[in-house]
Amino acid sequence: MKSGYAVIVGRPNSGKSTLLNNILGHKVSITSPKPQTTRFPIHAVYEDERGQIIFVDTPGMFGKIEDPVSKKINPLTEKSLKNNVDVVIYLIDHSKDRDFEENKIFGLIRPIRKPKILAVNKIDIKKPSFLEHYLFMENEFDKMISISGLYKKNINYLLDAIFDYLPIGNRIFKDEGRATPLLNLNSKTFSAEIIREKAYIFLRKELPYSLTVVVDEITPRNNKTIFINARIITNNAHYKKMIIGEKGRMIKEIGMAARKELQTATNQKIYIDLTVEVNAHWHEQLL
Repeated sequence: MKSGYAVIVGRPNSGKSTLLNNILGHKVSITSPKPQTTRFPIHAVYEDERGQIIFVDTPGMFGKIEDPVSKKINPLTEKSLKNNVDVVIYLIDHSKDRDFEENKIFGLIRPIRKPKILAVNKIDIKKPSFLEHYLFMENEFDKMISISGLYKKNINYLLDAIFDYLPIGNRIFKDEGRATPLLNLNSKTFSAEIIREKAYIFLRKELPYSLTVVVDEITPRNNKTIFINARIITNNAHYKKMIIGEKGRMIKEIGMAARKELQTATNQKIYIDLTVEVNAHWHEQLL
């Protein structure tokens, strides 16, 4: 059998998390229109009769680092490319032209002496297309595959290629009792990520990249309800008002959406007590 680590890299919003979620058939990484929604590498396991792939979904890399959050996140992707790598999947979004971010990532990948797959994502989008600006990269990779992570097109070919390049070996992860494919997120972290995703979706462009979520408590209640106590933390009192919304409508919407998704994921009744606080230095405790 085959087993090993497959690291997914790419620029922000190239579709890494959507691709991984659809490969696994289970949500393990949050998605949103905001760049760099993923803040730390997500480890998740895929298995079939051929063997086991440990996927590592990395944060999208910014070419220019202008905020304290990105300063902490970017090095994590670089580190992921140096540790436990058997195959690199470089995901590009052909509907966006190459720029400094793409050049920076390509420069990191180029010297890696491991099998590398160039995955051209979002082929469901016909126009605009800048594919010709990426074709020169093909010679630097062992294989080039066109896919749609969103619509699961050609994902089977991508999995075939990954298994072709993985080394022969025993299963790396052997916990038969795991409930999800996730390997490195506990229930508090996963719940916090779902709430953060819903905050990004509902707030859209109204809120800058300036919030985080902390889950302080997850407790089963006698009525078979899981009680979650969580805080949305932002760095400005003005943003706090926006997150709460008029008469508390926004935070209620965020909480309801998170509750529904967590109920679906856990198959249990969920109650979320969600509050908002201001801490200008929350990013100092990040990661």
